Amino acid sequence: MKLAITTLAGAEAGTVELAEAVFGLEPRTDILHRMVRYQLAKRQAGTHQAQERSTINRTTKKLFKQKGTGNARHGSAKAPQFRGGGRAFGPIARSHAHDLPKKVRQLALKHALSVKARESQIIVLDKAEVGTPKTKDLKDIFSKLGLSNALFIGGAELQDNFVLASRSIPNIDVLPIQGINVYDILRREKLVLTTAALDALAQRFAD
Repeated sequence: MKLAITTLAGAEAGTVELAEAVFGLEPRTDILHRMVRYQLAKRQAGTHQAQERSTINRTTKKLFKQKGTGNARHGSAKAPQFRGGGRAFGPIARSHAHDLPKKVRQLALKHALSVKARESQIIVLDKAEVGTPKTKDLKDIFSKLGLSNALFIGGAELQDNFVLASRSIPNIDVLPIQGINVYDILRREKLVLTTAALDALAQRFAD
């Protein structure tokens, strides 16, 4: 698969050949779904915590005598049915993360890239660099390129000016190649890869 390389000014800067083994797969929604669930579950804080009857601070004195009142045989005011009692089966602090094999995660990334390639939503930039960190100027550049909802993937090091100028633009994400992930690829309309990012991907999948 051959794509044209463009600059931020909209000029052509050659062509690049995309590997069929990475960008030419038949997308499988089941693998993509597993990967998105894995990512979102791992992101959850899991800090929700309810007071159970074992952790609540309340008297354990028997409420009334065992027999003769016609009431249930309660032994503690911590029971869930009482106002101020502990919650039954409430949420507890825990990790929501679950395991997913490394091979499945690698395959999911290839399928996500293949989805964008199949939909012709991949743009290849020679480099993601601007002269000044001005959001307005970069927004005008994106408008001319038709980029209103996009994920930019750069090389191992991102230019500070480009990051500063883009971070206030809605629906625009900028990540180094180390941060490329399935969820962010799928949630944005277009995927913009620099030539440095393509080289890093080729090396990553060659190993």
